Amino acid sequence: MKKIFLMTLLSLAVISCDNKDKSVPSSPKGEHSDYLRDKADRYAVEKTPLDQSESEADRTITQKIRQAIVKDDSLSMNAKNIRIITIDGVVTLRGPIATLEEREIIIGKTKEIPGIKKIENQLEITGKKY
Repeated sequence: MKKIFLMTLLSLAVISCDNKDKSVPSSPKGEHSDYLRDKADRYAVEKTPLDQSESEADRTITQKIRQAIVKDDSLSMNAKNIRIITIDGVVTLRGPIATLEEREIIIGKTKEIPGIKKIENQLEITGKKY
């Protein structure tokens, strides 16, 4: 009897040790973060900042676009933090922005930079100004 009791107790202990946490982790910074977008970028077929060319010309184009956007106080924080990917003179603009006006400003500033062959607009208008 004692042996059966100990075997049962031991079985329960082993089974309870295998209980894994199955909860889904939430975004660490709340709904206003790019946590989920960044996570999706790791597996995306679309261009991501990891695809950024290391050529001097492409880096210079990206830097000049970023500087022009950040200097503009009329743009929302989201607009200032869009992803800018330049590969062989082709600029991809990705990310959430607040308005159509912001999109036009960003594309206008991008067109002013010399050396750009093409602009791929993947900006998403959310209507939320952060």
